[in-house]
Amino acid sequence: MDEVLDVARRAKAAAALLAPLTRATKDAALLAMADALEAATDRILAANAEDVQAGRDAGTSESLLDRLALDPERISAMAGGLRHVATLPDPVGEVVRGSSLPNGLELRQVRVPLGVVGIVYEARPNVTADAAGLCVKSGNAVLLRGSGSAYRSNRVLVDVLAEAATTAGLPADSISLVPGVDRDSVQALMTARGLVDVLIPRGGAGLIEAVVSGSTVPVIETGVGNCTVYVDRYADLDKAVAIVVDAKTSRPSVCNAAETLLVHEAVAAEFLPMAVKALQDKGVTLHADERAAAYDSSALPVTDEDWAAEYLSLDLAVGVVDSLELAVAQIRRWGTVHTEAIVTRDVDEARRFVRSLDSAAVMVNASTRFTDGSEFGFGAEIGISTQKLHARGPMGLPELTSTTYVVTGDGQVRG
Repeated sequence: MDEVLDVARRAKAAAALLAPLTRATKDAALLAMADALEAATDRILAANAEDVQAGRDAGTSESLLDRLALDPERISAMAGGLRHVATLPDPVGEVVRGSSLPNGLELRQVRVPLGVVGIVYEARPNVTADAAGLCVKSGNAVLLRGSGSAYRSNRVLVDVLAEAATTAGLPADSISLVPGVDRDSVQALMTARGLVDVLIPRGGAGLIEAVVSGSTVPVIETGVGNCTVYVDRYADLDKAVAIVVDAKTSRPSVCNAAETLLVHEAVAAEFLPMAVKALQDKGVTLHADERAAAYDSSALPVTDEDWAAEYLSLDLAVGVVDSLELAVAQIRRWGTVHTEAIVTRDVDEARRFVRSLDSAAVMVNASTRFTDGSEFGFGAEIGISTQKLHARGPMGLPELTSTTYVVTGDGQVRG
């Protein structure tokens, strides 16, 4: 507890010095951080190999090992993400709105950094670089608490990033790794109210629920991704097959991968044989309702647990529905309001689908995999929020700011 609080206090002091820095200074730091990552590739990979081997020895699932593992391409992508963030507009100082009041006062609502941002996340060490870069650009100090399974990787990554940032002119302690690998260090971070301004959890349902339920620090809740693709009766079936296969198999271990496929009964007989073959060719196991199972003799019977599951693997729940309304009802019952997709050539059907759902992102004739800060043009994302307060969907730079009202007068008094 004392070690965590000490790191948080130093981050608080750094945040005060970081907030007023110019874009030029922050961008120079981001570029230096990117160069440092690439220069330290061998050192990072050596630490990551130890984490991956320890995970494999502990029986960690292949999907989690995939999230944990780094290679030269992923490190290069992390560096590229930092360079891209450097090209983005600085949100700090942006005027959100302004007006001249009748009494002559000039009112402006201006973006300012949140302060100290704590990130609690599982497995994926690339989050370390993404979070550090976005927090630096938005003028926030960042406290990074990755999982114990990635501790060696994260320790090296934070050392490399922090040293490069400080050398480039950022305050010391702008980027810090939260000490400890057990739950006590997470608990200390969650209760550091007054030192940590906001916590953002990234990971599975258990982690998110623990942070949301146990934190006295304000939390931006990122969501579990039980995402659905609905193939409408008016769908272009060739496009639908391509979308479903991409949404499920392009990277099944991430939160924007599809976990459920719903097919309108009017096209089931034509579409499902095509889709089943394409999915089986990719190694997907189907968990099908009675009508969908008629097209796949090897399908497992679907259960309530399957409909609710975020598999993060090559498994897919499949069902046939009689209408768009029933598809929406099923999504609302079992989904996690992350991302849904409809494949249809009918504009009215698409509009009804979009308006009937409450998800953070809705795709029309596109894969669920596009729900991503980089794909949206935001740069690396800090997470995908499924809550409704402050930030929703992929969180980029503006979502890492708050606002201050600046009121300029000429001696006015209220009287």
